Amino acid sequence: MHDFNLIETLLTIAAVLGVILGTCAMLIYVERKIAGYVQDRLGPNRVGPAGLFQSVADGLKFLLKEDIIPNYVDKFLFIMAPAIAMTTALFAFAVVPFGGTTPQEATNYTSTYQFVIAPGIDIGIVFIFAATSLAVYAIILGGWSANNKYSFIGGLRSSAQFISYEIPMGISILGVVLITGSLNLERIIWHQTGPGAWNIFYQPLAFIIFLLASLAECNRLPFDLPECEQELVGGYHTEYSALKFALFFLGEYTHLITISFLNVILFFGGWHLPWIAGPEAGWFIKLVVFAGKVTFFIVFFMVVRWTLPRFRFDQLMALAWKVLIPLALANLVCVMVVKQLGVTPWVLLPISLGLLVGSAWLATLPGPSRLPEPS
Repeated sequence: MHDFNLIETLLTIAAVLGVILGTCAMLIYVERKIAGYVQDRLGPNRVGPAGLFQSVADGLKFLLKEDIIPNYVDKFLFIMAPAIAMTTALFAFAVVPFGGTTPQEATNYTSTYQFVIAPGIDIGIVFIFAATSLAVYAIILGGWSANNKYSFIGGLRSSAQFISYEIPMGISILGVVLITGSLNLERIIWHQTGPGAWNIFYQPLAFIIFLLASLAECNRLPFDLPECEQELVGGYHTEYSALKFALFFLGEYTHLITISFLNVILFFGGWHLPWIAGPEAGWFIKLVVFAGKVTFFIVFFMVVRWTLPRFRFDQLMALAWKVLIPLALANLVCVMVVKQLGVTPWVLLPISLGLLVGSAWLATLPGPSRLPEPS
């Protein structure tokens, strides 16, 4: 068992909270710069040198704006919704390792610092799913309590989207759990630092499914149907302003950081990098490698936002139920067969690629036309 140290845990929570909130502020600037680059414009360049103080200006704007609560809303739920969004996003980060951790087979952690708020949680992935799944309540309550048609439709879209995409996301992770033999995130990292390889080389199909489901769970384009401004003004947060809107905003960015960490931990070896950050490397090297990988995924999500057009809602549902869930189930069955036969997990690489190519080929086949037959 891990010896609980209250002071160490409180200091870790304070440090992680400060870093996450500071990172969210800087990500606003980074995303605006990326948007400017993609759209062939400058982006923020007025407030401070190279526009670096734009995030500070945005934060002050949220603090100083008038906090308006319409008369026709359910005031209690209207106030609770953004608080739930921010709380669940931060709560999920409690079991996410953010640096080099020690092997979980050990029983004494007092000799080294664990780069995780709650080390040794054997159901880390289940805990994250339980915490992040509560975020849908924030969007649904925010949309329903606002007593606004646009907000209500955004809440309904969100409930369908979250429930649909949590299924392929969970099934894709089960393949990693079977290969690793643990639900513990730290053990999953250490399993990828051994004689084998990162899980991305064993299960590229599971990674693609998890990546697409991650975009939908974060409400990022092309899956931002709950807040689709061209159709719903702002969706579930149409009636929100000032700090309550800021909590929704920070909750979404915090969720983006958590999902980026999960992509790195589950499929890209966490802090591990061959010839640079091995098990014997120092904590600083591991921390830098981990941060670099997470930064790559965050920037990737941002580039996708300004590259791909938004799906229609029927396309969103069809992608989950007709494509991702069958592929995730097929991948899981293949992993179970490989584990049962006791053969090398490298067999999964051609199988995953074959399923991916086969599904892409099936998608190119002509389907039934939606247009009426000419008379």
